[in-house]
Amino acid sequence: MKKSTIWLLACVMAFAFFGLLFIQVNYISQAVKLRSSQFDEAVSRSLYQVMRNLELEQTKRYLEQGYVEAEKNGDLFRSHVSKSKRITQRQRMQFSLPDGSAVLTYDYTTTITQQPQGVFISPKHGKMRSKSISKTSFEMQEDRKKRYFYQKDLVDDVINNLLYKSSSLPIEKRIDYKSLNISIKAELANNGIVLPFKFKIVDKDEKDIYSQPNFEVKNPADVYSQVLFQNDPPARQYHLVVSFPAREQYIASAISFFVPSVAFTIVLLVTFIVTIYLIFRQKKLSEMKNDFINNMTHELKTPVSTISLAAQMLKDGAVMKSPEIFKHISGVINDETKRLSFQVEKVLQMSLFEKQKATLKLREMEVNDIVVSVANTFQLKVEKFGGEIDIDLQAEDSTAEIDEMHFTNVLFNLLDNAVKYRKEDASLKLMIKTWNENGKLYLSVEDNGIGIKKEYVKKIFERFYRVPTGNRHDVKGFGLGLAYVFKIVKDHKGSIKAESDLGVGTKFIISLPIIK
Repeated sequence: MKKSTIWLLACVMAFAFFGLLFIQVNYISQAVKLRSSQFDEAVSRSLYQVMRNLELEQTKRYLEQGYVEAEKNGDLFRSHVSKSKRITQRQRMQFSLPDGSAVLTYDYTTTITQQPQGVFISPKHGKMRSKSISKTSFEMQEDRKKRYFYQKDLVDDVINNLLYKSSSLPIEKRIDYKSLNISIKAELANNGIVLPFKFKIVDKDEKDIYSQPNFEVKNPADVYSQVLFQNDPPARQYHLVVSFPAREQYIASAISFFVPSVAFTIVLLVTFIVTIYLIFRQKKLSEMKNDFINNMTHELKTPVSTISLAAQMLKDGAVMKSPEIFKHISGVINDETKRLSFQVEKVLQMSLFEKQKATLKLREMEVNDIVVSVANTFQLKVEKFGGEIDIDLQAEDSTAEIDEMHFTNVLFNLLDNAVKYRKEDASLKLMIKTWNENGKLYLSVEDNGIGIKKEYVKKIFERFYRVPTGNRHDVKGFGLGLAYVFKIVKDHKGSIKAESDLGVGTKFIISLPIIK
């Protein structure tokens, strides 16, 4: 599959996932706003009804007080006429508020007296009047009219008391805080809100008049306010302040069932991203392996062809008669055989990368001694190209747990790379240096070769990766040497990094834990 096709599928799937996630988040946001709006409306409606209940209760209380006072003053209908028949009537008075929002009902009893001879005693004036049967209806109407005016006067007195007397009373005498708490709870329950709450009463300057224990405001959005007795003068108005500590949890409960949906979507998105990453990684690895196979075919075919050609030349009798030619051809066969063995060894090193950790035979060794041994062995190859190799052993503590064979291969690989990527117009110079720092052993291999561009330095330790070298076709390899070096150093519990400047040279620095 082409890389462009993979990118297209990745973009389409990413757009679909992010679109779905955006829709879910937007829906959750709208649900939270709706739930919050409904909660605010229900609380406001409940507190308003609490305020109306307080006003109605106050009005009813003044009505009761008015009737009690009227009965004490003798304003109710009664009679002191002897030998009269007393008739007790239970009556009901209904009083509508001016705005028509409520109707107050007050039940009371009145007593009238009636003489056996048909004499009627007026409950208002207490005067006895003789009346005939023909005048009974008229007098009853007159009696109802008088009762009406009496009740009207009583209601007017109650309204005057509400307007001028009630607002001057302290709020403690107008409100029973225990009953207020019950009323708030009941009205909230009627509107579908069953949450713990705290309330307090403040004056116009927001000074606390009464506050329930543990009343505190953590979030201003959890607090609601309602004016009490809104017809009072502004200077004497009080506010009921109610706080809901669990409001946020109540709002969040509306979207609790959306959380798993969003979580699964995020899991799918992460899985998709990881899948796309693995696809690109496998595609890159596949391309590297294809390059490796091509390089390996060429690297193995060249020495085999050379050996085959030399073997055919040995069949020629003239070659057998010339000891010098025979020696030369034998040397070619020997060199190409070594080269072929070296390439096969490189391929076998691939098995190390299929294991999580290489099997190392670790033992305490002096790294300085290994450096000297490798430098002496590699000296001839460096001199072949007119170069020189120097060592600077500054490390006083160079004892570490080392697998001699693999660590020696690490040094040989680094030196071999330096020879491969040398400058054609300059003498090759190699420097191997050791030193101690921060309780560790450091070893560096530095050359004055062609160097590496900055963008390639971080990739050189990847398997099958080979730095582009322009028109240099004489440099062959599988891209496994530095990957092998990185893995062996890591398995020695060490680290390696590369520093390089194009046209200046490359420096590899290895750090290893030391044994004191």
